Amino acid sequence: QASEEASLRALESLMTEFFHNCTTNERKREIEELLNNFAQQIGAWRFCLYFLSSTRNDYVMMYSLTVFENLINKMWLGVPSQDKMEIRSCLPKLLLAHHKTLPYFIRNKLCKVIVDIGRQDWPMFYHDFFTNILQLIQSPVTTPLGLIMLKTTSEELACPREDLSVARKEELRKLLLDQVQTVLGLLTGILESIWDKHSVTAATPPPSPTSGESGDLLSSLLQSPSAAKLLNQPIPILDTESEYICSLALECLAHLFSWIPLSTSITPSLLTTIFHFARFGCDTRVRKMSSVNGSSQNSVLGQERGRLGVLAMSCINELMSKNCVPMEFEEYLLRMFQQTFYLLQKITKDNNAHTVKSRLEELDESYIEKFTDFLRLFVSVHLRRIESYSQFPVVEFLALLFKYTFHQPTHEGYFSCLDIWTLFLDYLTSKIKSRLADKEAVLNRPLFCFLHGHRYEDALVLLLTEVLNRIQFRYNQAQLEELDDETLDDDQQTEWQRYLRQSLEVVAKVMELLPTHAFSTLFPVLQDNLEVYLGLQQFVVTSGTGHRLNITAENDCRRLHCSLRDLSSLLQAVGRLAEYFIGDVFAARFNDALTGGGGESLYTTIYVFASRLVKVTLYGSQIKLYNIETAVPSVLKPDLIDVHAQSLAALQAYAHWLAQFYSEVHRQNPEQFISLVSTALEAITPLISSKVQEKLLLSACHLLVSLATTVRPVFLISIPAVQKVFNRITDTSAQRLPDKAQVLVCRALSNVLLLPWPNLPESEQQWAVRSTNHASLISALTREYRQLKSNAILPQRKVQLEDTKVIIHQTLSVLEDIVESISGESTKSRQICYQSLQESVQVSLALFPAFIHQSDVTDEMLSFFLTLFQGLRVQMGVPFTEQIIQTFLNMFTREQLAESILHEGSTGCRVVEKFLKILQVVVQEPGQVFKPFLPSVISLCMEQVYPIIAERSSPDVKAELFELLFRVLHHNWRYFFKSSVLASVQRGVAEEQMENEAQFSAIMQAFGQSFLQPDIHLFKQNLFYLEMLNTKQKLYHKKIFRTTMLFQFVNVLLQVLVHKSHDLLQEEIGIATYNMASVDFDGFYSAFLPEFLASCDGVDSNQKNVLGRNFKMDRDLPSFTQNVHRLVNDLRYYRLCNDSLPPGTVKL
Repeated sequence: QASEEASLRALESLMTEFFHNCTTNERKREIEELLNNFAQQIGAWRFCLYFLSSTRNDYVMMYSLTVFENLINKMWLGVPSQDKMEIRSCLPKLLLAHHKTLPYFIRNKLCKVIVDIGRQDWPMFYHDFFTNILQLIQSPVTTPLGLIMLKTTSEELACPREDLSVARKEELRKLLLDQVQTVLGLLTGILESIWDKHSVTAATPPPSPTSGESGDLLSSLLQSPSAAKLLNQPIPILDTESEYICSLALECLAHLFSWIPLSTSITPSLLTTIFHFARFGCDTRVRKMSSVNGSSQNSVLGQERGRLGVLAMSCINELMSKNCVPMEFEEYLLRMFQQTFYLLQKITKDNNAHTVKSRLEELDESYIEKFTDFLRLFVSVHLRRIESYSQFPVVEFLALLFKYTFHQPTHEGYFSCLDIWTLFLDYLTSKIKSRLADKEAVLNRPLFCFLHGHRYEDALVLLLTEVLNRIQFRYNQAQLEELDDETLDDDQQTEWQRYLRQSLEVVAKVMELLPTHAFSTLFPVLQDNLEVYLGLQQFVVTSGTGHRLNITAENDCRRLHCSLRDLSSLLQAVGRLAEYFIGDVFAARFNDALTGGGGESLYTTIYVFASRLVKVTLYGSQIKLYNIETAVPSVLKPDLIDVHAQSLAALQAYAHWLAQFYSEVHRQNPEQFISLVSTALEAITPLISSKVQEKLLLSACHLLVSLATTVRPVFLISIPAVQKVFNRITDTSAQRLPDKAQVLVCRALSNVLLLPWPNLPESEQQWAVRSTNHASLISALTREYRQLKSNAILPQRKVQLEDTKVIIHQTLSVLEDIVESISGESTKSRQICYQSLQESVQVSLALFPAFIHQSDVTDEMLSFFLTLFQGLRVQMGVPFTEQIIQTFLNMFTREQLAESILHEGSTGCRVVEKFLKILQVVVQEPGQVFKPFLPSVISLCMEQVYPIIAERSSPDVKAELFELLFRVLHHNWRYFFKSSVLASVQRGVAEEQMENEAQFSAIMQAFGQSFLQPDIHLFKQNLFYLEMLNTKQKLYHKKIFRTTMLFQFVNVLLQVLVHKSHDLLQEEIGIATYNMASVDFDGFYSAFLPEFLASCDGVDSNQKNVLGRNFKMDRDLPSFTQNVHRLVNDLRYYRLCNDSLPPGTVKL
């Protein structure tokens, strides 16, 4: 007794010292070691039992419980059975005696320790474990304690985290499932009795069914007056104790629902009770009461009651998220939806005193979140199931969802609701498309013909109108000004851009279903704002320094600001919708079979709109609104620039429409088309100048690129405006545009000359003239660059070097872009392109050695060569390509590679990665041309690059190297395996001849090594490559692999699973193991498995036998992978058990 007393005092002072803020880290480590050593002693638990019953020090109690936890989870097997019995009886007694006085976190920890014992010993050695819990719940004094024990049991036993054998995990789940019905019955009883006991039925009569809309909708939703009456009862007022018990019961239910299957043990009365509690969340009186009484006690109570609603909704959502619904449960689901929609109606019901939005603001934020989750699950998982029930009023549901969406108090809440509408629109679109697929004969009619007069049509039109109103400052300025338009998030967009984008996605989805409606809703609003913008001309006055906008009154400036912001958003909306007017919809005008879909009028509308848009862009450029002085420059100037940029971007979005328009009219009357394009170019050219703001300049450049690339009018080159741009770009004295713009303009000009004209035969393409023009364009763009060749040595002076680097950077970025944009085009275009570039390519190759130690320059050069190889390798021809590869192979010596990878940081690694990428293109080339390079490519990989990176932990270069090795194998299989026709005829008689065996083995060895490294991405990639080689080339079946490597790989994969180092890839590893083992199942079961088990340390021979016996000799994938995961799990479990035995234990 005395020693226990003394130990307790010592422990208390150690704990106090440990957590004192003056204690040094050194001393903390000493104390920690002391405590760990104490915990490892065989009889430490007896001291801890005494500590728990005799101390009031939280730290000491927590430490003592940790000692127990460690004992039970890690050392239980070695504890004598007498001690186990003592622990099993003492801890629950301790809990019963002190649970009222212990701090909650100590009490919960003690519950967990007792449940841990149950996880090991119930029902065999601890048969009353679960009955004790049920008794605690049933006795009113200990109900809360029983519920905490129940929830902990559900958490720890249904999905055990610690290592248990698979058999034990299955046994525990079965034992728990046997108890589910009893437990659910008990929980239903608790919740019902508390509800009934506090119910105030007589006090206030339910609202009369005639009041407003609630009557009719309710009866249609609930199908039974009694249920409606039941849900209209006022909510009882609970005392604190009852609140607490209900919240624990609901927490238990939510956890149980997460793992028990949907079945009839979840009774209608339980569901109804949960819904009663869900009403706590949408009862604003609770909040009112607390604010009227003013005492903090009451407001806490109000929050608690709101929390009951949140917990009840969590239970409902757990049930909702299960996709697999047995037939007998469908009716329950329908009832759940009806009851939730009753709640939804209660939340959105509009009383006079209360607008819906302020009611939603009063509700608990997490309740609203849970409710939105419910609606999302309903639409995404169950709508298709429920829609067919005649008694479920989907249209009324949409009306409620509409109110709920547009009265959300926060932006996040609104976004979440828009997501639900998106899910609904996707569901509708795919439903109509699948119907279309069944009726292919329906003359390719666009989607919108099927929604004409559909029951959802009105709901969608309403949604569209409201979402459009929400993005307009005209209706919504206060809220929209709150959105941040400066800071970029992870997706590189500001809060305002995200808001606009998500809104426009909904608009676009409605558009796909109802294009005519959508356009007729959008067009008038756009028109109004355009009037304002086009009317600004009359307020422009000339002042001393330039032009000024003569609008100064604060109110006018504010209205103008709103109108410009809205115009900018609506232009984006119209641009987003462009894709719905091309293809079938465009053809609809020419297709007389289409009736009632509005094809003719839609086509005309778009034409009128496009010509209007072109005029707007020209207007902006002519009166130079981007350079105008305004009364509020910080606000109005960005607005004007943005509108101008957005009008160009919107026009760019219609490039495909213009191209289709061109192909329809180019024969008969192209005048309208010619005037559209010429006017657009007049709007673009004045903006291509280094004096114009970058945002506007880039919009103009992108539009120019689209006209040159997508529309490709034959007359483009002869338009004066375009010739002006040619002169501007090729004139060396003119100030160069910013990099991005320069690249875009050069791409456009190059494409004007290179891309074949649509609608014209080959003979009329004028290739000769265009080829000459392209050569002189490139010659002008590369003049300075080509002059560098004469002194292809590194400039010594720092200033000179920097200038040279700038020239290289500017030229190569333009050339690389030109090649990239042409790489998918016709042979003729690529030929002309290469002829023009030939000299610059040779210059680049000559300069390369001089700059090999300047990794930033090498990086750009290799990028250029990579693009050349990807796009123009046929045009470059074999001799020159060989020369390039040889130059690179000579330059990248072992020393150079080591310098790049080890000393030049990320740029150096990028250089090597690009070099390997170029080689990937080379080894993929079909035919014999580049086959001579294979030996040197493989030796570069295996002898030069691989040794440098193999031991480095950093992932740099590895992914590219292994991709190259994979391509070498995949595209050059016959370099290793010569398959003769005879061998394939006599399958299995003659084994394939093997060549270059040493290289093949080295590559496989490298793949094997990569599985021993921690990098999970590399592991996944390389496993995929091996599987791919097996699918395509039967890698695992090849004799060399089967006899010398197969089981080494299987061994590595199993070890990885045992070490849990790449747990995210469990499934992929399981499948790969099966594919390897299935090549030789007999060998796997008779030789590999026994050897694998024999070599496992930390398990005894008896355990090895059990592991072997449990691995059934299945030969199908699901059973085999299940056996693998069972083996891995149980092996870990046995090791854990054996580690926990006291030293010197003799096992029989």
